[in-house]
Amino acid sequence: MTMMNTMLKPRKTPLQARSTATVEALHTATIQVLTREGLSRCTTTRVARRAGMSVGSLYQYYPNRDALLAAVLEKHLDGIATAVEAVCRQQHGAKVTQMARALVTAFLSAKLRDPQESRALYAVATERGGAELAAEAYGRMATAITAMLTSASEGKFADPALIATVGLSSLVGPVRAVLEGQAPPGFEANLEAQLIVMLSAYFQAACQQ
Repeated sequence: MTMMNTMLKPRKTPLQARSTATVEALHTATIQVLTREGLSRCTTTRVARRAGMSVGSLYQYYPNRDALLAAVLEKHLDGIATAVEAVCRQQHGAKVTQMARALVTAFLSAKLRDPQESRALYAVATERGGAELAAEAYGRMATAITAMLTSASEGKFADPALIATVGLSSLVGPVRAVLEGQAPPGFEANLEAQLIVMLSAYFQAACQQ
């Protein structure tokens, strides 16, 4: 384990209900401070105040601000990966067009459920172990999509892992454009429908009847 990874580890894992509630309050407060004041002003003091507790209480769980930010980012990414894994399990044995529709809807719902939160965490994701956490979440989603495609009811994919990776990447790019403010007006309103058309066609073309 590198020195950086060690610095980003929580001091302890909450086991009791009270401890879990405390950590949840810290995570919620962190997001609120990030979205309202930005990363540069997201300090442990401000987070603790927002959560209604002392800085000392915060330090019982996290050794520094970056460890707290990494934990919040990890939870965010885990929620997205878990949503994709769940919908992929539900679609086992379905037709590839139905798989595509369900995947697009679940992914967009998870990523754009709270755009302010997602945008705020983009500033965190480039540092503080963010790349490693994002890669882990991406791997989980790609694995789940691969398993789903392998179970397709009307044919087989020659390389389901490749199709899963390309398909997932085709969803990540447009969402990133929305969150980074690079999308033109009206882009987000039509995004789900357009991605469903694109991914359905891709899955159909790659599926050997």
